[in-house]
Amino acid sequence: MSRSQQATQDLTEVLNQIWRLDTNRLKPGTDYIISLQGSAGFVPQGSNYARDLARAPLFKYVNEDKLRSIETYLHFVNLLDNYESSTGVSERVTSEELQENRLFINSMMETDVMKHAHKYLVRKRQSPSDPEQFKKQLYDIWFRLYHRDKSGGEDSCGFEHVFVGETKFGQEIMGLHNWVQFYLLEKHGHVDYKGYKARDRKNTPDEDDHVLNLQFSWKGLVKPLGSCFLGVSPEFEVALFTIIFLMSNEKKTSVVVKVDEYVLELVVYRHGRSIGTSFPKLLSSNHKDL
Repeated sequence: MSRSQQATQDLTEVLNQIWRLDTNRLKPGTDYIISLQGSAGFVPQGSNYARDLARAPLFKYVNEDKLRSIETYLHFVNLLDNYESSTGVSERVTSEELQENRLFINSMMETDVMKHAHKYLVRKRQSPSDPEQFKKQLYDIWFRLYHRDKSGGEDSCGFEHVFVGETKFGQEIMGLHNWVQFYLLEKHGHVDYKGYKARDRKNTPDEDDHVLNLQFSWKGLVKPLGSCFLGVSPEFEVALFTIIFLMSNEKKTSVVVKVDEYVLELVVYRHGRSIGTSFPKLLSSNHKDL
């Protein structure tokens, strides 16, 4: 077996282990219900018109009480409120926000998902074994502010881009790859789901899927093809993308792995010592229920 095959096998193994350990993942059909509706059409890059093939929202129901009863989600939702979504607008980080960033990291470190990810990264000599030092590493990867827009101040960080979403010069949606944020924006009428995206008929998603390729609009802009995990916990996504980020020094890393029943392309862009962006792309899924 070649080194790269071995690396992919290692990665597949650890990602499936953290998938199985993700006890805070919500159950489709019970904890939340989605409505996929129509298959979205082609939208050329830069166009902000998309036919709406989904009249209703993507999320029919989310058990918010359950969400807020889980510590990592609670801190995660608090963080979503803290970011100004326009890049080029310098972030002002208050001491209260710094505290919230730390609370979120601390709560993730209590979970089996993050403990397992940490153990794996220590074994691979990518992370310090001291939990306090590892928390600092997580902070730098996800929360260190950097310039995404050359003209402005320190206006972005990995967490904001991936989980919150940003707009670039009011012309393009960047990031916004998280289902909780999508649900909250949708609930307040800020995003409009336009339909799912499937490569072909064979890969039409179903309502129990934990990964979705989709099209939506936000702030008058269209994201022709977005993607996100559904129902997974924040610690699962942070652990998964941290592992991929640390296992490579490339500006862009893309790996194809099978996690549970999903064949995914996982993409991570590096911005110095921090994450620029990261997202899953669903390539195919063998529905066990068919």
